[in-house]
Amino acid sequence: MTTKIFCDIAELNLIKKFNRKKIVKGFTTNPSLMRKAGAKDYKSYSKKILKICNNKPVSLEVFADEYKEMKKQALQINTWGKNVYVKVPVANSKGIFMGKIIKELNSLNIKLNITAVYSAKQTKKILKLVNKKTKVIISIFAGRAGDTGKDPIPEFKKSIAMVKKFKNIEILWASVREPYNYLQAKQLGCHIITIPPTTIEKIENFGKTFDQLTKETVRAFLVDSKKSNFKINNSAI
Repeated sequence: MTTKIFCDIAELNLIKKFNRKKIVKGFTTNPSLMRKAGAKDYKSYSKKILKICNNKPVSLEVFADEYKEMKKQALQINTWGKNVYVKVPVANSKGIFMGKIIKELNSLNIKLNITAVYSAKQTKKILKLVNKKTKVIISIFAGRAGDTGKDPIPEFKKSIAMVKKFKNIEILWASVREPYNYLQAKQLGCHIITIPPTTIEKIENFGKTFDQLTKETVRAFLVDSKKSNFKINNSAI
């Protein structure tokens, strides 16, 4: 199975650049990336993204924390484009499981990207609520789990096994920390991995030999030492 690469980004110029890359099959965003990119109005900025990426899936996240407003935002975001996946958290900031909104939106045939998932237990709870027709992405945060000393691999293995009977559900490796995560995602059988732009560029350079890497590394050291004008005096010690 091929693991699709999505680009995790919100800067418009970079979206234009990476949308032209064949390796990139879709895009994910979140409120933090939007803010970093300088977005002032969420709707108008999102529509600028969708204008660029009109033929690839784009995940746009709700930013409300309570059920009523979250559902209102989700319904609005869903109308912005046929390629939109409405991104909703598995739980809100109080730790309350968002099962009610997941079930309701799924029953309305709204494509979902359920985010901030960390465990197979959460995946199991989601699967009890969704149908076998409407597309759903479950985003498991590998890097953030690893940052706390927890191994995310067993959670991926169990989650991937659980969704095998669902042709409409995909597991996404989120929170990438290094290019090697892409190979890990492929080995596990993840359907998607979402990756920052700089890491995608590194993945495009996969295939170099260890000898090539040694030469490139030493050359980099040499260039930096020359720029620094380092010298060791010949005076006797």
